[in-house]
Amino acid sequence: MSGRRDNNDRDARGRTEPTLGRLDDLDKPVLPPADDGLPHIVVDDFRRRGAAPPVSPRAPRGPRKRGWLIPVLVLVLIGTVTGLWLQQDRLRNLVPATELNDTLAQANHALDEGRLDGTNGDSARELFEKARDQQPDSDQARDGLRRVGLAEVAKADAALNAGRLDEAEAALNVARELLGGGSDVERLSQRLSQARNPENRTEALIDQAQKAFAAGRFDGDDGAGALYRRVLDADKTNAVAARGLDKVGDALAAQARQAIADNDKAKANAIVDRIAILVPRYGDLPSLRAALAETKKQDGQAVAALIQQGNDALRAGRFTGDGDDNAQSRFQAALAADPDNTDAKAGLGRVAQALIVQANAAIDSEDDAQATRLLDRAAKLAPKSAELAAARARIGGGETRAATGDAARPPAGDDAVPEASMAVSPEQKAKVADLVRRAQAAASRGDIMDPPGDSAYDLYRNALAIDGNDPAARAGLQGLPAQVERQMQQAVASGNVQRAENLYGTLADLAPGDTTQGELRHRLGSAWIDNALQRAGQGDRQGAFQALDHARRYAPDDPRLQSAYERIATGR
Repeated sequence: MSGRRDNNDRDARGRTEPTLGRLDDLDKPVLPPADDGLPHIVVDDFRRRGAAPPVSPRAPRGPRKRGWLIPVLVLVLIGTVTGLWLQQDRLRNLVPATELNDTLAQANHALDEGRLDGTNGDSARELFEKARDQQPDSDQARDGLRRVGLAEVAKADAALNAGRLDEAEAALNVARELLGGGSDVERLSQRLSQARNPENRTEALIDQAQKAFAAGRFDGDDGAGALYRRVLDADKTNAVAARGLDKVGDALAAQARQAIADNDKAKANAIVDRIAILVPRYGDLPSLRAALAETKKQDGQAVAALIQQGNDALRAGRFTGDGDDNAQSRFQAALAADPDNTDAKAGLGRVAQALIVQANAAIDSEDDAQATRLLDRAAKLAPKSAELAAARARIGGGETRAATGDAARPPAGDDAVPEASMAVSPEQKAKVADLVRRAQAAASRGDIMDPPGDSAYDLYRNALAIDGNDPAARAGLQGLPAQVERQMQQAVASGNVQRAENLYGTLADLAPGDTTQGELRHRLGSAWIDNALQRAGQGDRQGAFQALDHARRYAPDDPRLQSAYERIATGR
């Protein structure tokens, strides 16, 4: 018996050792196994038959894992939110703007009725410009202004055909502003020039100019300068008119020097500006401007001293008085020397503000008589101040305080309730709320001080006349200056300098003495310079010089002002 043990044999305990078997027997047919007492297992070769294996009921197939889905959804959500934020302005424009639509409807109605331009706020041009201020990127407002310009061209054409030359010129000027020129505008401008200066009238115009010069009429529509200018505008080579204009320049220069000697700076400035318009290449024009600048420098030192004295008196509490050692008298003296001095005007505004502060303190102390006297003084300096109107409302307390009397005055203190608000009836509360809503709508439309009775200023004051302590009415009235400032900045940005100028005047009335208005004033002057250069580029020299007059009023020290005069005068 051999010592080697066969792996296929069972040991004494019935155990069978596993074995790989012979590889040569793989291709042999499989014979049924002998009965070994174990359960039989049938293995089907699914891979050979090309069939899918059956799914075992004991091992159900679980759902697929989708871990990638949550990050994708997060990315989509982030992208959507980012897109909405970037397009918020465009989406905002999709929201209907009732006030804008109302303004556009009024503008279109005015255009249909032929009310093209004006100064009362109801013309098509003014209303379309208001719509543009309400929404600067409004295509309807821009298209409306273009249609107004085209209507002005048609109006000028009709006026020319009827021989109404002044009407034609006015319409052409508006069309040039709105359309920026164009072939139709230039064609009509040439027709207008020919109509004003036909060849057979040249000799007659020169004869009239010579007679006007002999009579001492150098300026004005019928003066020698204007008549010679009309001849040269039609015929730039006319030597007689050119020599005549030089003589007019000499005569006006002599008047300007006399005005400087008489310390009449306003007259001297006006004459020098007129020389620049009539005789732009006049040789003594630079020396005249230098003389004016030197005079202004000397006067400026005296005015600066007066303003400094006024500021010192303000800090010392000497606001007003009978003598001249107070802030009011010093600032008024500065304005007498320089009527357009912004620092002096702001100083008087600060005096008014100081008086209003004292009046409010008197109201808190229940001294209405003293408060009234102080507010009356402030009203002489700043009659349209928003703070002044709010303080006056506190004195009367509105209709309710007049009805309840002083006996109904509540105890003072932080927890005290304003007496007017305590006594306001439900009907009065509703009326005040309606007035405040109307005032807010008027302010958003730009109707700050006009029209009377329906302006934001008047509506807020009417609300305070009923309830002098209504917080919404008081906050709205005191917040008007900030709204006007925003609207003014929008008007400057859109190039609507006339509206910007009107809003600046409103702001100066509402908030006198506000130191931030100096920068706004300079921006307005700079905008007028831009407007002057634009008009000059369109051939409107007269309008350009008028725009420079506005610019000098608001920004006399702007370095671009002198160069703009020279560019426009020389035609460069």
